[in-house]
Amino acid sequence: MSKPLQHPFSESIIAWYSHHARDLPWRRTNDPYVIWLSEIILQQTRVSQGLPYFYRLLEAFPSVLDLANTDEDQLFRLWQGLGYYSRARNLHKTAKIIADAGGKFPSTYAELINLPGIGPYTAAAIASFAFNEPKPVVDGNVFRILSRYFGINVDILHSSARKTFTDLADELIPKKQPATFNQAIMEFGSLQCSPSPTCSTCPLQFNCVAFSENRVQELPVKSKKKSQKERYFAYFIIEKKGKILVRQRATKDIWQGLWEFYLVEVPHVQTLDEVIGKDHVLAGLGKQSLITSLVSPPTHLLSHQKIFCQAWFVQVNDHFEIQENDQFRWIEPQDFTNLAKPVLLLNLITDNLKLKNLF
Repeated sequence: MSKPLQHPFSESIIAWYSHHARDLPWRRTNDPYVIWLSEIILQQTRVSQGLPYFYRLLEAFPSVLDLANTDEDQLFRLWQGLGYYSRARNLHKTAKIIADAGGKFPSTYAELINLPGIGPYTAAAIASFAFNEPKPVVDGNVFRILSRYFGINVDILHSSARKTFTDLADELIPKKQPATFNQAIMEFGSLQCSPSPTCSTCPLQFNCVAFSENRVQELPVKSKKKSQKERYFAYFIIEKKGKILVRQRATKDIWQGLWEFYLVEVPHVQTLDEVIGKDHVLAGLGKQSLITSLVSPPTHLLSHQKIFCQAWFVQVNDHFEIQENDQFRWIEPQDFTNLAKPVLLLNLITDNLKLKNLF
């Protein structure tokens, strides 16, 4: 029986992958839990950064049931430093849903796409890698490769782009080798056809429209993103009787569920007096409090926000009162090290020698 014909693009990609594939742990298994865990970690994260977290989380939670049975704070502590904490929150939600359904991982794209934190790309990756379902993965790498090779001028930030590229990828994916093709095109985008590609050694160059028309740097077409929102955080590490005041961020904002020191958000960089004068809690510090300015950590960059930070260490007298509630509590400084917190605050502690003895 003759082998089904493949598009030359698909054949070339798969042949390239057979010689250049990196040996990564999630490629040695078809366990959907392991594959799902790796895919969530690698969203917005480079392989080199995500690999230690993959091993750490898999060791702590060897099965989806183990993950479902942990508490969110423990997961956040292990996730700390990866950013985009909504990924961890959705990871936990999905694990609980699967556990409640008997612990069996969904086996089709149609089922996977309905789980929290699993979009079209991740659902296609799990469905193809674990269950050999011919669903193409489509992300920034795929947009870039296909737009260059086929000379596609669609703006990849336009709402119509995903359908255009998904339809094309669906024609290209070999029905008998979906997992290999998807791994190959992802790897090709990471190592070969990157934003700064190595066209001189590319096996696709002779049929690549962008290469032949000298348009490699023009494709994919991508309109300018909105500028990052700038925010100004003034943190106060308030100490009283050897304990510090902290709160858990609960609002639907960045770092939801993480712990932080007393925070005042201001419209721009302000003096200490200006910040204190606008906050009713800080206004009660009084002259007997000892306030020390701290070294500010570098500007913290998120995907759509830029955080500027100022900070002060405040040692208050025994008469300073703030009502403990669901938002604020006094804890031992050492206990704060065990709580999940933004990287910004890790940097704040690390950059200030005067805080190291405290924490």
